[in-house]
Amino acid sequence: MPGERRWYVIQTYASYENRVQADIKQRVTAMNMQDKIFNVLVPTETHIVVKDGKSREVTRKLYPSYVLVEMIMDEQSWYTVRHTSGVTGFIGAGTHPMPLSQEEVDRIMSGMKKDSENPKVEFDLKPGDIVRVIADGEMKGFTGPVVEINAKKGKVKFKSEVLGGAVLETDYKALEKI
Repeated sequence: MPGERRWYVIQTYASYENRVQADIKQRVTAMNMQDKIFNVLVPTETHIVVKDGKSREVTRKLYPSYVLVEMIMDEQSWYTVRHTSGVTGFIGAGTHPMPLSQEEVDRIMSGMKKDSENPKVEFDLKPGDIVRVIADGEMKGFTGPVVEINAKKGKVKFKSEVLGGAVLETDYKALEKI
């Protein structure tokens, strides 16, 4: 329906998503389009990457080469977005951009929110790797092979050589790979 505020997907050159987002926001201000173009979003997800016993937070794009724009579609708003440097076009049939359904928008937004609250953990470990507990506590110094990894909870199970092969579970931050 014309004149309705909807989300659209635009395609960009590879690795230009953040630049396109900033450029569209700048063009909206410069061309006084705040009443037609409302939000520009690069959907991302957060991962915690654990490598060599160190963890760091990494943000990754959910849809590389795509940016979401919330706008009222008309000739002026289409032109403003379409002629932004780095934009290759709108997703849709031919020259008619297709808006996302509300279900698609809700799924993307809830996925981003859920992900920011509980980031995915990526380990530099696999079953069979030998680890040592480095965190202070009663298990400090224990070593053994990894048995199981639970990335959702950030937990690792390993067989303790000190306790005769008993399987222990600890937080990934407490371990280092030997």
